[in-house]
Amino acid sequence: MCGIVGYIGHRDAYPIIVKGLQRLEYRGYDSAGVAIFDGNEINLAKTKGKVEDLKKKAESSISVGGNLGIGHTRWATHGVPNDVNSHPHYSNSGNLVIIHNGIIENYESVKKELTKRGYIFHSDTDTEVLVNLIEEVQKTEDVKLGKAVQIALNQVVGAYAIAVFDKRKPDEIVVAKLGSPLAIGVGENEFFIASDASPFIEFTNNAVYLEDEEMAIIRLGKEIKLRKIKDDAIAYPNILELQMNLEEIEKGGYDHFMLKEIYEQPRAILDTYRGRLRVDQGIVKMAGIDEHLEKFINADRIIIVACGTSWHAGLVAEYIFEDLARIPVEVEYASEFRYRNPVITNKDVLIAISQSGETADTLAAIKLAKENGAFVFGVCNVVGSSIARETHAGAYTHAGPEIGVASTKAFTTQITVLTLIALKLAKEKGKFSESKFHEYLTELETIPGKVEKALESNPLIEIISEVYKDSTNCLYLGRGYNFPVALEGALKLKEISYIHAEGYPAAEMKHGPIALIDEQMPVFVIATKKGHYEKVVSNIQEIKSRKGKIIAIVTEGDEQVTELADHVIEVPETLESLTPLLTTIPLQLLSYHIAVMRGCNVDQPRNLAKSVTVE
Repeated sequence: MCGIVGYIGHRDAYPIIVKGLQRLEYRGYDSAGVAIFDGNEINLAKTKGKVEDLKKKAESSISVGGNLGIGHTRWATHGVPNDVNSHPHYSNSGNLVIIHNGIIENYESVKKELTKRGYIFHSDTDTEVLVNLIEEVQKTEDVKLGKAVQIALNQVVGAYAIAVFDKRKPDEIVVAKLGSPLAIGVGENEFFIASDASPFIEFTNNAVYLEDEEMAIIRLGKEIKLRKIKDDAIAYPNILELQMNLEEIEKGGYDHFMLKEIYEQPRAILDTYRGRLRVDQGIVKMAGIDEHLEKFINADRIIIVACGTSWHAGLVAEYIFEDLARIPVEVEYASEFRYRNPVITNKDVLIAISQSGETADTLAAIKLAKENGAFVFGVCNVVGSSIARETHAGAYTHAGPEIGVASTKAFTTQITVLTLIALKLAKEKGKFSESKFHEYLTELETIPGKVEKALESNPLIEIISEVYKDSTNCLYLGRGYNFPVALEGALKLKEISYIHAEGYPAAEMKHGPIALIDEQMPVFVIATKKGHYEKVVSNIQEIKSRKGKIIAIVTEGDEQVTELADHVIEVPETLESLTPLLTTIPLQLLSYHIAVMRGCNVDQPRNLAKSVTVE
């Protein structure tokens, strides 16, 4: 949540910051602001609304010239979304200006103390408290900005990524991180600061990712100075070469990032298993598993922790691991996991799934599992992210940047990685014959082509979407491997179209949801030939007898469901465990088209953020 962008160097800072903020819009936000130092004064503009609103305000009300600046998109925590609560925030003297992602939990007590000392506060934010605390430390301790930031951060409790500068030292920006991501782009006598690398990818491929409880003093003409916040120990920057390219974060001719990312899934799935799935050799090669194979083979159970769409991918993985590898699996909401005092031992393997690699609840679950001796394996999409660094081992999904807030290719690539792991463990544990193992490898290799085939239903899905775009409630049903797909389909509709939708196991329909079914209720049923087909047909007949509208996802050539349903969308046939990779495609497209037809902001749905870095 929240987006941070900063620049110090020889270029004009304002256009870099504004474009960077636009690239971070996927994170979700309700207000935006920018502060530019022109050599004499800090020129600040901020507003409730979008970055486009900020551009209009800034370019009409302030001087935007200058080589030093910071910008921010805010997702409200402390204080309602308005101009005053938007970032950046000044200190009382006007010398310091700060942007902040995260939450300062003890801000009220700090604010009371600062108020006693004569500080005046203009906003409801914890961030304004922090910048004034830094200023107070500067005054009372008579220290430079970097030291003042360090001392102040040792007095607060919470999570943060911050960037702050002092107009009296215009060659310096100080940044710090705990819990929220922060990257520093390193150029030729210039530096970029951002929540991720997308704002500066066209300027430099070199980046430093701060670790938790690290701060950096960034000065022109000098190397980055890294310190540990707690004890002032020197840290050494690890400059990574970024693999991202500019084309990946542009729309590429699509109307929305979400549609682009739906259509990127054949390539994303291929990139995810490329080099790992070796059909000709009859092996699955994954360094993170190979190096820790005994941990998985000897595990009493696997615990999967995740949130949102990643949790649904974890539910699919539960079926896959238990079915193929015969290892007990528990799937937990990361946001609940650590609050129920879970039983964790050194015989457990915990798999943490997160697209961004920065999900706060998932990181907290990882730390708890490590404290209790579990082996922790991460599945994420962002190289260098916090989860990639906190886990003992892991696997990247290689989906490429996902800008749309509603995850699509994250879901299918996570399932792909987890399938590869399950297949490898099944083989190593002797649960598969050579012929069966080869059958699975061969079929998985065909999935990108079959996803392309599923995408060909888009024109039909657009027609179906027109019929149901004004619905107020929808029900999604699936069995077995496709029950989590029903949950994910309902989530997508809720997220971007704001239609109330619920996913259920089809067999549970009679235990409550059937009471909702009438002639106004669209029911989306996943009814592929593989997996309890006859049972699902019976569920469809129950819906039909109550005049519900049935939209069925079926296997190519299906006749039985086709006779019963109001609409059918076909997907290619595949092995039962791989069907979620295909059946989710029509549901993604349905959600997309319905949202577009309803006039919703598809890529930036209200109240949501791509990377949830606070609890």
